[in-house]
Amino acid sequence: MELGNIMKIMSLKKWSLLVVCIAMVGCRQTVNKSEAVENEMEDTAKVSLKYAEGFSVEYRDGYKLLEISDPQKKDTVNRKTYRFALVNRGEKPKGIPQGYQKIEVPVRGIICMTSLQLSGFIKLDALDYIVGINSSRRLFDKDIKKRIRDGKIVTIGKEGNFDEELIMAANPNAIFVSLTKRGGFDKMEEVGIPLVPYLGYQETTPLAQAEWIKFIGLFTGKTSAANRQFAEMEKSYEDACALVKNAEKEKGNAFRRPVVLYGKLHGSNWYAMAGDSYIAQIFKDAGADYFMKDDGRTGGLYIDFETVYAQAGRCDFWVIQNKDAHPLGYASLKSEDPRYTDFRAWKDRGVVSCETGKTPVNELSPMEPDRVLKDFIQAFHPGLLKDYQPKYYMLLKR
Repeated sequence: MELGNIMKIMSLKKWSLLVVCIAMVGCRQTVNKSEAVENEMEDTAKVSLKYAEGFSVEYRDGYKLLEISDPQKKDTVNRKTYRFALVNRGEKPKGIPQGYQKIEVPVRGIICMTSLQLSGFIKLDALDYIVGINSSRRLFDKDIKKRIRDGKIVTIGKEGNFDEELIMAANPNAIFVSLTKRGGFDKMEEVGIPLVPYLGYQETTPLAQAEWIKFIGLFTGKTSAANRQFAEMEKSYEDACALVKNAEKEKGNAFRRPVVLYGKLHGSNWYAMAGDSYIAQIFKDAGADYFMKDDGRTGGLYIDFETVYAQAGRCDFWVIQNKDAHPLGYASLKSEDPRYTDFRAWKDRGVVSCETGKTPVNELSPMEPDRVLKDFIQAFHPGLLKDYQPKYYMLLKR
């Protein structure tokens, strides 16, 4: 960070001399961390999109126009668009349209505010570009943990309650934020740190979410690797889908598509995903029917227990993401709410659990849709995948 910028921050925020020192140390650290970035050869591969609807990129001479909007909002009149000009480092192109915030790429440092945003950096081996994260709680990646211990990545706290001094000391070129969690960043915008919405989680199909690895490639200069990795994910996913379709074709009426329930009670209501959501699509591809498949909505929703039981009491499987500290089990479900024992999936031992505290589901699964799909195929159609070991979702044993 240049001295002029430091003085600007001081005048705006009246920070202490100690903060300035921290910022100067952070700047030197960021420069050192970016040496590998500086020595990288320019990646001239272009990004083209097949599934993702939340961002688009247009190539110009010396820069790229990046537009981001919520893929679940189809109404173009009320759909807000965020515009950025990704300028090749060292170039000063002319003709950038008004309304586009400039960001020099490859970036020297980015702060990620959700664990979902980390997945693309991890898959691209691009952790050198991360200078800050919101929290290390429930963090699995050993490399990121080591970088935090070594002071190469700072933990800045949650949105609305983060450490502003650490953010400025990390000297980020951009902060990836979620539209649902943008509180508290007004001060960062005042000093010119771009807030870039990362909306991969809003995509409604597995491959669309995974295609956001190309979004990370645009900021890190790793577009070739992003294109290659996505192509591998796509092929693996499509091969797994074909396996299910072939089995359905060969077995004919003997092939049974199980019905799947998702979620559980939160307070007095059941939280589930709607019928056009990511999870509904992946169930379909895994050879199952989601209990809300006829619902045309895309996001999460709350339903009263009676309605869920009427629609899903006879479901074959029940998928739960367990965020509690203790492992999920049939006994714990019974003690949580005795009505759970009335579900066929509980009685027939058809509960499929993802232990979010023991698996890197948030850090990696957005970029591993093929593994999530195979987990469900293994649960719904055992034997179809030979010698497969589930990674995220698996049948409860007890």
